[in-house]
Amino acid sequence: MNRLVRSLLAFGLASAQAVAVASVVSAAPDVKDRIAALPGVRIISEGTSGTARTFVLGIQQPADHRKPRGLKFEQRFSLLHKAESKPMVLHTSGYHLPGTINPSEPARLVDGNQISVEQRFFTPSRPSPTDWDDLNIWQAANDHHRIVGAFKKIYGARWLSTGASKGGMTSIYHRRFFPRDVDATIAYVAPNDVVNDRDIYGEFIRNVGNDPTCNRRLEGVQRQLLQHRDAVVQRLEAKGYTYKQFGGAHRALEVLVLDTPFTFWQYGTQSQCAIVPGAGASVDDLWTFIDKTVGWDFYTDAGVAPYETYYYQAGTQLGWPEADESAVRDLLRYPGVSVPRTMVPDSIKFPRFDRHAMKDVDRWVRYQGSRLLFVNGQNDPWSAEPFRLGPGTRDSLSFSVPGGNHGANIARLPEQERAAATAAVLRWAGVSGAVGALAVDEGPDSLDALRARRG
Repeated sequence: MNRLVRSLLAFGLASAQAVAVASVVSAAPDVKDRIAALPGVRIISEGTSGTARTFVLGIQQPADHRKPRGLKFEQRFSLLHKAESKPMVLHTSGYHLPGTINPSEPARLVDGNQISVEQRFFTPSRPSPTDWDDLNIWQAANDHHRIVGAFKKIYGARWLSTGASKGGMTSIYHRRFFPRDVDATIAYVAPNDVVNDRDIYGEFIRNVGNDPTCNRRLEGVQRQLLQHRDAVVQRLEAKGYTYKQFGGAHRALEVLVLDTPFTFWQYGTQSQCAIVPGAGASVDDLWTFIDKTVGWDFYTDAGVAPYETYYYQAGTQLGWPEADESAVRDLLRYPGVSVPRTMVPDSIKFPRFDRHAMKDVDRWVRYQGSRLLFVNGQNDPWSAEPFRLGPGTRDSLSFSVPGGNHGANIARLPEQERAAATAAVLRWAGVSGAVGALAVDEGPDSLDALRARRG
């Protein structure tokens, strides 16, 4: 009898404990409630993406992190939530917040959560009134640092950071100032213009690819466009485009012409050399080709206005590729016009260019950087001046996709390098074995998809 009583009591105690545990589990706050409880964070909207929950969020940031009690602005970012126990990927766009919430390649690889951040001063994430002196890489790194600090209270597993092009640059700048915020960084097609006055972009573009005749035809397109400039400008004005920012359509046309070979190789592939018009092309043929590569609508008032923040950064700290005028110098009316200052309203004043910012970041990567993965495209002009690993860089890798453009990623690397890059990402994320899939059968991004990123 005593044994039976003891068994019943033990069963009752176990049941009570199970009920208590279940009550605790059921009482655990939902992630939405945990987000809402973070100081300064606002839930703007929520939704789903497959089985994941998604949120568009805002966080109050100091306009100047040196004055945390001063003017504030709301910075937008998004969250793709799978589970609080999974790794987190901090995705920096470097530009506007993407319109859709999709996982980056590292987030897919580790089957993780993802935060995507809109760069400061890209509208609507802009202080008012706006002091453009507060737009620099240190201030932006502090934005990301505050977001990481807030969300590590919810997501306690490993953190990775990533970004492509200017987003990749931004992720490296964040690591330089706050190296312990995340465990590793995967930067795609991120240029590293260490000395702005010493460019190799022009030489790179003149010789890129495995068919020199393609580049000579591109130079021929440049010359023919300027030889037909009056007819081309007439068509542009008939479409209703405006060019006040450039000082007229003829100046804007020269910017576009100078950018044509760069943009062709940035977004295109060797196979698309077949669509480059040859000598004696008609204005219609030239028009169609530019529409498919550079896009006539980009170098207009409406086209460049959303990117004034980028051009300000390029003209004050990041540096920019010097336009190669060699093929058309005798046809230019406005030499030297293709510079960031041309793209930014005169009302926004440029400070003296900071020649030390990129050198400082480059030194950090080469002598103090750790757990960095760089993926570049062999034919991508932006990869002509890449980040390079140095004698002090630890546990890091750098690869280039053969024939790759600005859409280069891990999935497009040769098998052995793809395996090494994948293993590093999984190890850095604390994930044992592959949990996500690489889209190894994907072809290069379409021109339209890449042009939509514009960088």
